Amino acid sequence: MKDFQYKIETTKEFDDVVRAVEQKAAEKQFRVLHVHDVAATLAEKGFQREPLKIVEICNARYANEALKQNVDVAVMLPCPIAVYTQGGKTVINTMLPSLLADFYPTPGLASIAAEVEKIVLQIVTEAAA
Repeated sequence: MKDFQYKIETTKEFDDVVRAVEQKAAEKQFRVLHVHDVAATLAEKGFQREPLKIVEICNARYANEALKQNVDVAVMLPCPIAVYTQGGKTVINTMLPSLLADFYPTPGLASIAAEVEKIVLQIVTEAAA
């Protein structure tokens, strides 16, 4: 099976990485739609865990192009980037946008997904640096 995610560890502090993801996304014309504080949400229900946030990013032009090809890709939008701590390290993890073409083999979708993937991987890599 093809790998479905891109994961990178960094020695940077958790909050610094979350801010870096937001900053790098903006630099690459992606908008942060929402940041889910999963650890805080779970804590409200009595479940404790190490920090975990999911940063949802989107570029309207790419989203519009993908949705025009196949509206069903909406279930895989926006692009989530998870930031969490594990074993004393901060981890950044994202699903590979190229998977869209695997789930929805629509003509033209693979090239859009490949463009988005290139940028999303740059965001993750640069945020970790």
